Amino acid sequence: MHFARVLGPLVATAKIRPLEGYRLLWIEPTDARGRASGEPLVAVDTGQYSHGEWVYFVTSREASLPLRDSFCAVDAAIVGKVDCVDLEEGVSTFGCDPAPVAAPATARPAPAAADATGTP
Repeated sequence: MHFARVLGPLVATAKIRPLEGYRLLWIEPTDARGRASGEPLVAVDTGQYSHGEWVYFVTSREASLPLRDSFCAVDAAIVGKVDCVDLEEGVSTFGCDPAPVAAPATARPAPAAADATGTP
């Protein structure tokens, strides 16, 4: 899987039958920090993504698997939206503001003392 930023829609006046009903989007590959890392390409939109969203996409044979016709000839398909990335160095990008922190442990209340009959 790869990260990308959606640049916008691609308008196609004609599509092959297996792609009817799917939008095509221009995307720009990025690294985990959101920096451009490749040439823009066209991908099939499988989830109604829009301009500026950070997404992840697959290529090669896997690109056709999310489609109704899994033997459709496509090179790339967007398969999800990236909400945030928590990098190993503790630096977060795109939505993790600040980096996720483990919740403090909370003390459990002591169980109520039982009376002579054994009921609390």
